[in-house]
Amino acid sequence: MKKFVAGILLSASVITLAACGGDDSSSGDNKELVVGASNVPHAEILEQAKPLLEEKGIELKIETYQDYILPNKDLEAGDLDANYFQHIPYLESQIADNGYDFVNAGGIHIEPIGVYSKKYKSLDDLPKGATILISNSVADHGRVLSMLEAEGLIKLKEGIDKTTAEVKDIVENPKDLQFDAEYEAALLVQLYENEEGDAVLINSNYAIDAGLNPLEDSIAIENTDSPYVNIIAVKTGDEEKKEIKALVEVLKSKEIQDFILDEWGGSVVPVEK
Repeated sequence: MKKFVAGILLSASVITLAACGGDDSSSGDNKELVVGASNVPHAEILEQAKPLLEEKGIELKIETYQDYILPNKDLEAGDLDANYFQHIPYLESQIADNGYDFVNAGGIHIEPIGVYSKKYKSLDDLPKGATILISNSVADHGRVLSMLEAEGLIKLKEGIDKTTAEVKDIVENPKDLQFDAEYEAALLVQLYENEEGDAVLINSNYAIDAGLNPLEDSIAIENTDSPYVNIIAVKTGDEEKKEIKALVEVLKSKEIQDFILDEWGGSVVPVEK
């Protein structure tokens, strides 16, 4: 008799567990998606995307970062499902340097890089031998140099891939500009505020985060027709996951694109590609 009762209780337990498992399966549509992002503008854009993703059964969790190294390390470690902070050339350089098996799941916006100076009101005012402070991220050097070339301050080697250009690739430098590339990108705003160097090249996400308006406060700004599109990066193969596709779709939606334009007025520009 005891065995019979035990058997009934065991069966009931199995049925209960199966029922619970069934409930979990039915609620599995509410998938949590963890995305690493820079504070501004990436995390703010993602905040706007939260309710749109919730309508699709996706709970978006945003992890914010103040540097350019940890978001890729955490993506590699599996702590993130995706990250949103870097442009295409930087992703490519990180893959080459670290062997990451990452892909671009979709381009979202461009943040034009700007030249800032407390001492001079235009690039023409820069004196001979002026010191230009730039980040130690080699992936940004080509971007900075291409911009300065477009402004007529320097000339790069003919035929070089300008996204990978370095200071050594300068062949003409009439003002004998001195480039100091010893600083983390996040520190450049403070160097500008401290009036270090003659001009500082600052990424717009850091400029905006510090209360600067790239369109008004810079003395020159990068053309928005740029290959430096900020993207959603994921591990290879994850770009096909429905949650990642939904994230990219929402971030490219008219609602989010209008928010970007309204919020930053051209300092951050949505892209279609």
